[in-house]
Order: sequence, then structure tokens, then C-alpha cells
Amino acid sequence: MKKRKLPDIFYNPISIVGAALASACLLTILFLTAVELWQENAPAYIGIISYVALPVPLLLGLLMIPVGAIRERRRLRAGRPASKKVFTIDLGVPHQRSAFTLFAGVTAVVLLFTAYGSYRAFEWTESVPFCGATCHDVMEPEYTAYQNSPHARVKCVDCHVGAGAGWYVRSKLSGAYQVYAVLANVHPRPIPTPIKNLRPARETCEQCHWPSHFAGEKKYVNTYYKSDEANTRWIVALLMKIGGGNEERGPANGIHWHVNPDNEVTFVAVDSLRQSIPLVRVKDQRTGTVTEYVAEEMPADTAGLRKGNWSRMDCMDCHNRPSHIYLPPARIVDRSLTRGQISVSLPHVRETAMDLLKRNYSTVEGAADSIPRLLHEYYEREYPQVAATEGARITAAGQELVTQYRKNFFPLMNVRWSAYPSNIGHMTDLGCFRCHDGKHVSAAGKRISKDCNSCHTILYQGTNPVPQTLAVAGLPFQHPEDIGDVWQETNCVECHSGL
Repeated sequence: MKKRKLPDIFYNPISIVGAALASACLLTILFLTAVELWQENAPAYIGIISYVALPVPLLLGLLMIPVGAIRERRRLRAGRPASKKVFTIDLGVPHQRSAFTLFAGVTAVVLLFTAYGSYRAFEWTESVPFCGATCHDVMEPEYTAYQNSPHARVKCVDCHVGAGAGWYVRSKLSGAYQVYAVLANVHPRPIPTPIKNLRPARETCEQCHWPSHFAGEKKYVNTYYKSDEANTRWIVALLMKIGGGNEERGPANGIHWHVNPDNEVTFVAVDSLRQSIPLVRVKDQRTGTVTEYVAEEMPADTAGLRKGNWSRMDCMDCHNRPSHIYLPPARIVDRSLTRGQISVSLPHVRETAMDLLKRNYSTVEGAADSIPRLLHEYYEREYPQVAATEGARITAAGQELVTQYRKNFFPLMNVRWSAYPSNIGHMTDLGCFRCHDGKHVSAAGKRISKDCNSCHTILYQGTNPVPQTLAVAGLPFQHPEDIGDVWQETNCVECHSGL
């Protein structure tokens, strides 16, 4: 019998199994590392398997080797017989050598296929269909909105997880409970936004969007329609001051001033959705000056709030619905009227269409059946002549409303525009006015401004504005309806929430 290269105590079942486990993990790590090196656009988290997941069983296997050897030595010292050597292989014996060669070859092939299968399974778990379609009913609102969003070509994991082992592990732990919640049907409807558990935007959003490079102003032309018989068009053109992220690229007084590295803006919110913000602090990083703004309607426990959780303002505090956008009825109908999908010649169509979208339908199918029928019934009742002559346009309008309903309303999950406040703008939600309400005051009497021209400059506005009305200095806001100065004293959302 050939002399063994290792002491006899290492030839025991525990040590041999440990060696086999360690070898299998090592081969898999080498394979995945080779794939990562050879594949130009390897998935962001392939290294997690190689460098985080597999090293655990690898170390376990390596630990089993000395544990088995120590156990075997104690057996021998205690006078007990050596462990049965069921794995003894003598390559000098032809039939054992042939069997070993066959076993080793088959094992290598199995390991390669297992590694490839694991890799493909991992790829599937980070794919968009896995995130959006596996739990179809539960994730249908998010998946549908995502497909119609500006980020439709960005993978879910790029925003919801990002790079790095820590957040990958956190996402999988969270995902394990979510799977249980779906299987046990104990998930909330609608699913709440995990604001507290979101990764900082600097580690996700800013991998593509760089606030310090946003400069100057961007022109927006917004087309609205009045809720009158003629569906009168109302245009507001403005320059959005998107700069402020970097003084070297222009005046640092635009919207992205809030995330300029020279400014540290922190706040305390008293609700989970961060809609009520009584305390705001601004620190000038260059001078160290700190200014605290306190809401005039400050809750009684001021000292307790100051000891609360201060949040650093980042992209997601304004862009909180970047990929899962559910439009309010007014926005849906205005866009459809602008595109010509709904004819402005139909009297009171804007007001009627908005009313039909707001109604509570038990199912999407029920809405798809009711909306066109109710629209026809309205015109047959209120405008029989229009119903008789404009039937095709009424039908087209009904079909457009159903199409938009399927994109923005999900009765099964209680999802609609009002389920998730949007912090961009200030029309249907508080948005900017959470802080810019003119009611946050510093000790020196300075207020956070509510002036319309703080973030944008109104160029022209009205039912039929012409170039002569353009004003680069900015026009005072003109409300489409004559409501006096009420719009200056209240927030837009109080009338335009759509509820």
C-alpha cells in the first residue's frame, strides 16, 4: 500500500466531506470569477455570490477538516478503533483508478452546471420581470407604472438595492418577509413606501444624475383646461430654475441648491410620509453657520422634536415618485385633451371625464365597462344632439379614459394617485409647500419663501398667450379663475387634490 501524504487522522468521513465541500465551493468561486472577468457587462452583484455567499460554506468545509482530524485523534488515544475508511482509494489498482477518473469527471461536469444554474438563477432574481411579475397581483401597480415611467429601461435593483454587499443582504432579508406576506396574504393595500429603509440617493440616483452639474434654467410649457363647457385651454409657460448644485456652473440659487455639498439641509418630519415638517435646519458648510426654521404651527413638544430623527435632504425628498407615478384625474384628462385623444369639442368633457375617473370601481374590468357607458349616458341625457352627431368622438374618449385608468388605477391594491403623495411641484399634494409655505420662521425673523418665482419664472400665461406677454423678469401668477387673493393664502392642494 502506498504511503499517504497526510497523517492517518485526516482520513476520516468528516474531514473528507469537508474537503469535498471546500473543493466544490472553490471551483464554483473560480468559475464565477472567470465569468465576471470575461463578461463585459457582468451583473452588479455577481461578486456577492463569489465573495460573500460561497466563502461561508467554503470556510465551513475547511473547518470540518481539522475538526474531523481532532476527533479521530481522540478516538485513537481513547483506544477505540479508527473510523471506517470507506473512502480509501488506491490509484494503483486499475479498476479503482478507472472508477475514480469517471467519478471525478462526472463531478466536475455537475459542479460546472450547478454553478451555471446558480448564476442564471441569480440573474433571474435581479431581473425586472422577477421583481414586477412574479407576484403579479401585488406588484401590478408598481410594474405597470414603472413600464410607463422615465426609468423604464433601468433595472429595479439598480435603484432599490444598488451596488455593495451590505444593501444586497438587507434587500434579501426584507424580501424574505415580503414573500411570506404575499403567501400568507397579510400584506397591506396599498403597499407603503419604505421611506425609512431607502438607500441614500447619493449611492443610487446620483450614479447617473449628478446634481452639481445641473445648471441654468429649463423651459416648461404646461397646458391645462378649465372645467367649463368649452374646455377652455389655459397655458402657463415658465423657466424652471434647476441649477444651484455647483456655484462654478452658475448662480447657486436654483432648486438643486438644496443638495449642494456646500449646504447641509436637514429636517424633522412628524409623519411617516414626511408631509408635515415643522423643523428645518440649514448649515453653510463653508462658514459653519446654522439657521433653524420653525413652523408657526409648531407642535407642543418642541424639545422632543429637536431630539428626534433629523433627515438629510436628498433627491428622494422631492423626486419621491421617480418610477412609480400615478397621475391624478386632472393631469390625465389634460394630457389626453392636448394629444387629441379626447376631443375638446365635446362640451364639459374635461369635468365629466375627471368625475368618471374619480369614482370607486371594485375592479379594473368594472371600470372598463362602466366608464364608456356612463360617458355615453351623460351626453344622451345632457346633450342629446351631441350624442347623436358625435358618437364616434364620445366612444374614442371613453376608450382613452379606460386606457389611462388601466395605467393609473388598481382597485385590488387600493392604488390611485391619492395613495402616494408626490413631492414634485405643489398642485395636487403639498410638495414644495411642506417647507416653502411662508410659515417657517428663523429666530431672526427670516422666512422660507413661498414666492412663485423662487423656483421658477413665469414667462407667459393665459387662454391664448402671445410672445408680447413674455417677461424674463417673471410675471405674477394669474389664477385661471377669478378667486381674488385666496390662492396666495392657501395651498393649491386644498382645492386641487381631486378627492
